[in-house]
Amino acid sequence: MPNLLDIRRRLRSVRNMRQITKAMQMVSAAKLRRAQEQALAARPYAERLAALLADVAARLDAAEVAGADGGADLAARLLAAREERRIAVLVVSADSGLAGAFNANVVKAAVQFALERPGREFTWEAIGRKARDYYRRRGLALSGEHVGLFARRTIHYEIARGIAAEQVRRYAAAEVDAVYTIGNEFKSVLQQRIAVRRLLPVAPPAAAADRAAGDAIFEPPPAQLLATLLPRYVEVQVYRALLESFAAEHAARMNAMDTATKNAGDLIDSLTLNLNRVRQAAITKEIIEVVSGAAAQSG
Repeated sequence: MPNLLDIRRRLRSVRNMRQITKAMQMVSAAKLRRAQEQALAARPYAERLAALLADVAARLDAAEVAGADGGADLAARLLAAREERRIAVLVVSADSGLAGAFNANVVKAAVQFALERPGREFTWEAIGRKARDYYRRRGLALSGEHVGLFARRTIHYEIARGIAAEQVRRYAAAEVDAVYTIGNEFKSVLQQRIAVRRLLPVAPPAAAADRAAGDAIFEPPPAQLLATLLPRYVEVQVYRALLESFAAEHAARMNAMDTATKNAGDLIDSLTLNLNRVRQAAITKEIIEVVSGAAAQSG
């Protein structure tokens, strides 16, 4: 049976741990509100941009895109689908742990993604310290790494623009045949889900069937407009993936720290009960010794 000193030390340690987990829960709850607002606000813009891209793409064929002047050649290359032999994957994780299975789920999804495509050549780009450390420990080379993005109060669009620009350049230069993102998506405060999305080649959603009849007048021409929209579309998708992961991370950490705080409270109750039992047993033992000694002297 442990002595009173050991129980008191463990009880003090658990109480200190509960204070830490409670503080982390409150911090994540405060950050979650802003991150959730940003993630939810980005969704309508991304959906509207996708609808606009589909509307423009539906008004011209591949020959018009390929024959246009200016940057339309870039649009043709971003729309051209190739056999996926070389695949670039952006793995979006967190910079810190203590968020339950948040980072483990991303890594498992990335491993499963590769297993489902045998014979392919993969290049991995880590967004977040946890994903970078995972690939470093296994000696796998990274095409790029982005650490410290989620340590800030917000995610800036310029970060997503830089990441997207590099992927657009690689795909347009035929260095890779497809670009995917793998990361957590914010569904609710209590639930996050893994989202695997293809960035390149761009596959515009089907145009709305109830679009008004008649030809629209474009300025600049549709092909040039498409050349501008496609890189912007990739930027927005990367930006949305970062925001979704940022919100999902704080939600997962808040839930994990809430569970840890409750478990610490249960452990404190158990240790306190055990402490009282040991103390009572020690007092009872001392009383018995005193009584036995007095009885021996009187006898």
